[in-house]
Amino acid sequence: MDANFDLLTKILIDTSLALNSSISADGRTPPIPAIATHDEKRIAFAKSYAEKAGLPKTGLEFQMLYGIRRDLQEQLVKEGYPVRVYVPFGTHWYPYYIRRLAERPANIWFFVSNFFKG
Repeated sequence: MDANFDLLTKILIDTSLALNSSISADGRTPPIPAIATHDEKRIAFAKSYAEKAGLPKTGLEFQMLYGIRRDLQEQLVKEGYPVRVYVPFGTHWYPYYIRRLAERPANIWFFVSNFFKG
């Protein structure tokens, strides 16, 4: 799963650079790769590959769930990366959140261990 995630990250970054090498001031053009993960190894890979490929920090967005790894979100922002925090909302937020945790058994341990990190 991790190798496939990294491959898709490469494809997103390479495609973004192929579309247009200049990124608008607001970061919307061309559409920038959005890497949705809390996994530090996947984040490190994305940052490293983007740097090697010549994609500026503002050309790569990280997306994370609200309440998980706030410390990592803040660190990425301090480093200059855009970070989007997803907040489940509405009457069915709790079942959605539980379903996301249950999609991959490692998610439950990941959530529990990171809940106390900040």
